[in-house]
Amino acid sequence: MNTANKYYLSTLGILLLLLIFYFINPLNLEIKALKVIVVGLFMISLWILEWIPMPVVALIPLFVFPIWNIESIQDISKHYADPIIFLFMGGFFLALAIEKWNLHQRIALNILKKTGGNGNQILLGFMISTFVISMWISNTATTMMMFPIALSVLKVMSRNYDKSTLGNFSTAILLSIAYASNIGGLSTIIGTPPNTAYVGFMADHMNINISFFQWFLFLFSFSCAYFNSTLSCLYQMAISK
Repeated sequence: MNTANKYYLSTLGILLLLLIFYFINPLNLEIKALKVIVVGLFMISLWILEWIPMPVVALIPLFVFPIWNIESIQDISKHYADPIIFLFMGGFFLALAIEKWNLHQRIALNILKKTGGNGNQILLGFMISTFVISMWISNTATTMMMFPIALSVLKVMSRNYDKSTLGNFSTAILLSIAYASNIGGLSTIIGTPPNTAYVGFMADHMNINISFFQWFLFLFSFSCAYFNSTLSCLYQMAISK
C-alpha cells in the first residue's frame, strides 16, 4: 500500500470514528458543541497527517460552520480578520526577514564580540542575544536560530578544552538559549503566540485593552529580573565540576 492510500484510509477511518462519536454523543453535549468538537478533532487529525496543506485545514470552519448551522459565515469570517491575527502575521513576517538576511547571526556575533571571550562572558553574550531576538520573534524560532551558532562556538572551544572541562559549560550554554528565549518572549506582545492570544482574550471577554507599551512596561522589568536570576544559576552550573 502506497503512502497516499495510507493517508486516505487513515483520514476515512478518523472521519468514521468522528461520525460515530457525533451520532452516539457519549458526553451528552448540546448539538452545536458536539459539532464543534467533531470539526476540531477532524482538523487536528488532518494537521497530524499533513496530507493537505495546514493553512487549508485552518480554513475548514469557514465553510463547515455555516453548512452545519454552527455559526454564520459573517460571524465566523470576523475571527479570521481579528487584529490579533494580523499581529501574528507581522511577527511572522519580521521573523522571516530576520532569518533571510541573517540578522540574528549579526546580532549574536556582535554581542558575543563585545561581551568578551571567557566562559562567563560567552554565556552572558548568548543569553543577551537570545533574549533580544526572542522579544520580536517566537521562542521556538529564536532557539532554532541560536542553536547552530552555539554549537559552532562549542565546537571551536572543544579544540582547546577537554570534555570534562567543557561538559558543564556546554550544558549551561544550551540551557541559556532555551531559558533566554522564553524569558525574552515575555517582554513584548509579539514575543510568543500565547501573549497575543492572551491580549485578544482579555480584549474580547474582559473588555480590557492592553497596549504594546503597557505590556512592555510591566513585563520587561519582570523579564530582566528573571534573566538575572537565571544567569546566576547558569553561572554556577558552568563553573561546577
